[in-house]
Amino acid sequence: MKKIFLLTSFLGLGILGFSQKYAIIDTRYILEKMPDYKQAQKQLDDVAANWQKDIDGRQAELDKMYKDYEAEQVMLSDDLKKKREDQLFQKEKDLRDLQRKRFGFEGDLFKKRQELIKPIQDKVYNAVQKMAVQRGYDFVLDKSEGITIIFADPKLDKSEDVLKDLGIKN
Repeated sequence: MKKIFLLTSFLGLGILGFSQKYAIIDTRYILEKMPDYKQAQKQLDDVAANWQKDIDGRQAELDKMYKDYEAEQVMLSDDLKKKREDQLFQKEKDLRDLQRKRFGFEGDLFKKRQELIKPIQDKVYNAVQKMAVQRGYDFVLDKSEGITIIFADPKLDKSEDVLKDLGIKN
C-alpha cells in the first residue's frame, strides 16, 4: 500500500513539475560579471574606507585625550576634572553618532549603496523579467542567497483567492 501511495505521489509531483517552466539564476555571479557593478562596488569601498579612516583618526585623538586626562587627573581641581570628563564624554558621543550616521542602519553607506548599486540590480531584475516573459518561465529562482523567487508569473498568484476564501473583500 505504501509503495502505491509513494508511486502516485511521485507521479503527481512529476506531472505538476513538468506543467510549469522554471529557471535558476545566480545574481551574484551575474553582478560580478558586470563592469558597472564592479566600478560601483569599488567606489562604495573607497567611500567606506575614507569614512573609516576619518573615524579611526578621531578614535586615536579620543584615546590620546583619555590618556592625557588620566595622567593629569591627580593635579586637576574638581571643576577642571568635571569639565574634562564632560569634554571626553561629548567627544565620545560625537564619535559614536558619526559611526552610526556613516555605517548604521540606513546610514550614509546604506544610502550610497542604494544610489550606486540599486540601479544595476534593477537592470538585472528587468533583464530577468524580460527573459522570463519571452521564454515562458513561470518562476525564476535566485540561488545566490539561498533560493529566492525573482520572478513569478502573476497569473499564478492566488492571494486574492485566499482573501476571498477568508471572506475578505478587496
